[in-house]
Formats: sequence, structure tokens, C-alpha cells
Amino acid sequence: MTENPRRIVSSRHLAEGEGWEASEFEYGLIIAYNAFTRWMQRCMAAAGMPELSALEILVLHNTNSRDREKRLSDIAFLLNIEDTHLVNYALRKLLKLQLLESEKRGKEVFYRTSTEGRDLCQTYRRIREQCLLGAMPTASADGEELRRIAASLRALSGQYDQASRAAASL
Repeated sequence: MTENPRRIVSSRHLAEGEGWEASEFEYGLIIAYNAFTRWMQRCMAAAGMPELSALEILVLHNTNSRDREKRLSDIAFLLNIEDTHLVNYALRKLLKLQLLESEKRGKEVFYRTSTEGRDLCQTYRRIREQCLLGAMPTASADGEELRRIAASLRALSGQYDQASRAAASL
């Protein structure tokens, strides 16, 4: 006799019948998202910049990634953010804090991290290695397992994007 697994869901009314596991996944995603954003903000505060929101931290790291200039549309696309005005607001704040530099070429504006922005990202990286990676038990999630989870999350994000397009057409 197989025992029913315990259901840990955020909304019981969404977990009845077929597909209840999706609600369990969504609850796990909610908890992970909130823990991740709290972690980013506390790590950045420890790095010396407590006034940055989670989105601003993501925009800073994305702009710093690969040491390449990026446009607002590039950053929004890579972070899967539909509301570009949110990214634009983050870019303006990061420019004001002198963590980014910008250059207008024709109608396009290109962003790159300033020396201060790169230094802040490096400090964040050191704190991340010390507080997160150093404390992460390798037995529960090795590199290969983390890569599998990341691939699954990317695939599921596509499902949610498709569902959002379908819902928008109703």
C-alpha cells in the first residue's frame, strides 16, 4: 500500500485533483524566491550598499556580466523582465550611485559597470563565497544536481511564460 505524500502547498484550493504537485512546486518557488531576494539584499548590505533592492542588484550583476556593454532591452531580456520601466528605474538609480556608466550612440544607450560597480560586485562575490558557498553542503546539492535544477527551472519558466500568454488572450 502506497502512502499519499504530504502536500505542502500555498493555496489549498489550487491543490485539489490532478496536478496538485504544481501547487507544491509553486509554494517551493515562492519560499525560494523570498529567501533569495532577502539573501541578495543582505549580501549587498554586507558589501557596503544596503540601499539596493533585489532588482537593482540583479541589474548591476547582469550589467557587470561578461564585461560587455548592454542596452536596457538586453538586460530586461536576459532577466526575463517584461516591464522595462522597472529596469530603467534600476539603471537610473545605479547611474546616480555611480555604479554604472552609460554612453548614448544614436538612439541607443549602452550601460557598463563603473570601477566602483565592478569593485562592489567583487566584494559581493567574496561575501557570497564565504557565507553561502562555504556553508552549502556538497552532499545535498553538488554542482551536477544544481545544473539539473537550473535546467528544470528554465524549462518551467518557459511553461509559465506560455501560460501567461494564453491567459492574456482570454
